[in-house]
Order: sequence, then structure tokens, then C-alpha cells
Amino acid sequence: MSYNIAVVGATGNVGREMLETLIMRDFPVGKVYALASERSVGKKVSFGDTKTLPVENLATFDFSKVDIGLFSPGASVSKEYAPKAAAAGCVVIDNTSYFRMQENIPLVVPEVNPEALKNFAKTNIIANPNCSTIQMVVALKPLHDAAKIKRVVVSTYQSVSGAGKDAMDELYDQTKRLYVHEKMEPTKFTRQIAFNVIPHIDVFMDGGDTKEEWKMRVETQKILDPNIAVSATCVRVPVFIGHAESVNVEFETPLSPDQAREILQEAPGIILNDSPDDLRYTTPLESVGEEAVYVSRIRKDPSNPNALNMWIVADNLLKGAALNAVQIAETLISQYGLKAKAAA
Repeated sequence: MSYNIAVVGATGNVGREMLETLIMRDFPVGKVYALASERSVGKKVSFGDTKTLPVENLATFDFSKVDIGLFSPGASVSKEYAPKAAAAGCVVIDNTSYFRMQENIPLVVPEVNPEALKNFAKTNIIANPNCSTIQMVVALKPLHDAAKIKRVVVSTYQSVSGAGKDAMDELYDQTKRLYVHEKMEPTKFTRQIAFNVIPHIDVFMDGGDTKEEWKMRVETQKILDPNIAVSATCVRVPVFIGHAESVNVEFETPLSPDQAREILQEAPGIILNDSPDDLRYTTPLESVGEEAVYVSRIRKDPSNPNALNMWIVADNLLKGAALNAVQIAETLISQYGLKAKAAA
């Protein structure tokens, strides 16, 4: 059985990664449509090594001819077009923030809460979580099952690709100019990003948190457990791809580093790479193009007998966005009986 797929926002970083992921995962595709705004119509995007797809106009596209829509066009665009696609019988998997905290919309990481997909047909819209949330909850879920988590304190080191292609260009251009002693004023970020870090992702909210920090808290609670307290500080760093997180986890009962390693060694979606004696740990650069969430530097928190520290890394465009969306589609097919319209 093959499925017709529409990739919305196909010219962006995540949209291109979604197309690549469909190939990489050998997803059972029939026809694939690349959709974007009217100004991108006529462009072509790659689909595999030899094929290209013409970009079509999202505003006039007929979603009744596709089974699954992988959306990553920006929240305001998803707000308008995802319900239209869903009403036409297309199952929407949306990577934007717009639907995530709506009560009737499942927010899903397949390794963590696939059961949330059970009633997907009520709305035909499924939300893909924030990239930094995804990699953290993949690592936390098996530990939470073993020794209930009370509190998480996380500091993120987030690459510029999370802010889009223009952000990647800004880091590249600033770095190049600084080497020849030319200054470039920031446009995408509030400060120079080259050779700098910026403790500011998304808008500031009442109380002083940024919206990115708020997302990590409320999304973790919705996906994993509403009783887990979460405190986040989200930082943009001069890295092109790959998010890293320093995470402190407090459990209700003690869990030793060796016990945590044993649990994570067997957990789905995780590669444990943790051996200080021979400098084994994973950096963002090493995660690029990899599907796994990497966990390193598991150790006791000397200030709290029930807490551990760890280092979590993943490719934010892949597992943090495109791959998670495609895995949701795979789960709908394998576990919840999603049928292709043509076959039906």
C-alpha cells in the first residue's frame, strides 16, 4: 500500500529534510507534492538522488488527493491551511507551534507516547513537538518509567538552523566578515551570533521566560507527565546544525548512573555514548545526519542524592523535526490502521 504525501513548506530547512527523510526511511510513498507559497511556485526541490519535484501553490492545492500532509510552513500558515487539509481527509502532521497545546490535538513523540495517536481521526491533525523538547523526552521517558521524575532543570545549546535558513546565512556571513575585520549588523538575531551565544530564543513572556523555555516546560508535561516540574534556559549558539542540552533530573527515588546507563542502553531511539575515561561523548557536529538521540556524561548530582546530570544531543532538523514527523506517520500506519485513500 502506498500513500500520497504533501510536504508543506517544502523549500524550507525542515521541508527539505522531510523529503529526504521519506527516502531515507523507505516510506511507502505514492505521489509526493511539494507545496509552498505562491512566490516559490516554479522552483524545484530534490527528492532523492535523481528526482526533483516542482513546487506547487499551497493556496490552491487540493488536499483531497493526498493521505498525509507533513506541514512545516510557519504557525500562521498552518493555522489557516491545516484545518482545510484535515477537512479534506488529509491527516496533517504539523511541525509548527500552533496546535501543540490545544487539548484535542495529540502532541506525539513515537518513542514516548504513541498511544496519544489513538483518536487521531477526531481532528485529523497531530502536532510535532518543539525540537528541543523531542530529544529531551526521548531520553527522559525510560528513566521516568524506572524511577519517577520529579523535576528537570535544562540548559539548551541550540543551533542556528532552528531559526531557519536566514539564520544559518547570518552565522556564515558574520563569521566570514569578521575574519577580514568587517562588521555585520545582526538582522535575524538580537546580537551578533558569530563567536557569541545569545540567551534568547523566541519572544519574552510575562515572568521573564522566553516562549522557547515555556514550550519545553508545557510540552514535556503534556507528552510525559503533567506532574514533572521543568525549568529551562534556552540559548542560541554559533553551531549550524545539532542541539545539545545539559539536563539535571531529580527522581522520587535514587537512580545510580550505572542503572541509568543500563536503562538507556536498551531504550528505543537512543545511543548511549558515555565513557569519560576514553573521552567518549557526543557533540552536535557528530549528531548531524543521524537519527538517534545521543546521551553522554551521566553522573551523580553531588548536591542531591536523588538527581543525575546528563548531556543530550540530536540533529534538530532530523529527529527534532522531520524524522519525528515521519515516524508519526509510520506509527499511524503500523499501529493505528491508517489506510491510503486509493486502497480504501
